[in-house]
Amino acid sequence: MSIARFSPFELLLLKSRSQVDTATLLLLGWVLVHRQHVSEGQRRRRLAQVTSQFRHGHELGPVMSIAHSQDLHAIQLAAEVVRKECSKERSLSVMHQAITVATDDGDISLANHYILRFLADLLNVTPTTLGTLFQELTGQPLRQPEDPSRDAYWQAHDPDYYARKAREEAEAAQRAKASQAEQEQQQRAKADKQQEKKQKQQKEDARRAKARAEQSSAEQARAEQARQEQARQERARQEQARQEESRRRQQRSSPPPPDRTTRALAVLGLTPGASKTDVRRAYRRMAQLHHPDRFYSESEHQVALASARFQRIKNAYDYLMQTY
Repeated sequence: MSIARFSPFELLLLKSRSQVDTATLLLLGWVLVHRQHVSEGQRRRRLAQVTSQFRHGHELGPVMSIAHSQDLHAIQLAAEVVRKECSKERSLSVMHQAITVATDDGDISLANHYILRFLADLLNVTPTTLGTLFQELTGQPLRQPEDPSRDAYWQAHDPDYYARKAREEAEAAQRAKASQAEQEQQQRAKADKQQEKKQKQQKEDARRAKARAEQSSAEQARAEQARQEQARQERARQEQARQEESRRRQQRSSPPPPDRTTRALAVLGLTPGASKTDVRRAYRRMAQLHHPDRFYSESEHQVALASARFQRIKNAYDYLMQTY
């Protein structure tokens, strides 16, 4: 059975002993890759310490690779799994773990400021509870993150900001000046080309006038020939119209072909009018639900039935992706 249609994180979920633990691992890894001044080895050791009680049953390496790749689709899928499966107590535990891997002393990166707030919102943890939990774990209050859109941020973090900005403005002005000179040159070249074209046109008009005067009789013959050709084309068009009408009658008399698209949508649990995004989501949901690997402990008959169901789902998805 081909698994090329699944992303690396979806494959991890399919093989995991606990999907919520695997999803939580990715979110914690996402926090860790945004932690500054720590090595990759330190990140993995810290993640292993915090998640030592997890029951996922796979290595941490693939999870950290996905976190480093900033795969937003995988992070979104992990967030959906955690939000669906976490109880209130588990939500507080996940926030505890996220703060633990984000900082030791209350000093966190700008990215993790926003990631912790995102996780708190995802898990229905109020800002007050987040602030209290952060201070209990780090001994420091959770301050508001700095705003990179303000000049004060760049004065503190990049002293050369204004000098670089001035250089960029000077370079932009120089490019604008060069662009204007180039446009003026192109306009002059265009005017010269138009003048040359006009002169050629005048000569061509004079030549054509002389040719028309000398070949009046030939033109009459050509006009007659053109009328005959037009009549022939009209007859051909009429014949083509009769043939087209005959084909339409035959098509109307024959029964319409079965609607394969509607059947394919029905296999994925969708109705006509579903979008391409709906098809992808339905396919992932159905594939996870009916994948044969989920029935490996059942009888051979059950595994065969699951394989047949999965193949129908895959065929329907492939067909819809080709036709949408």
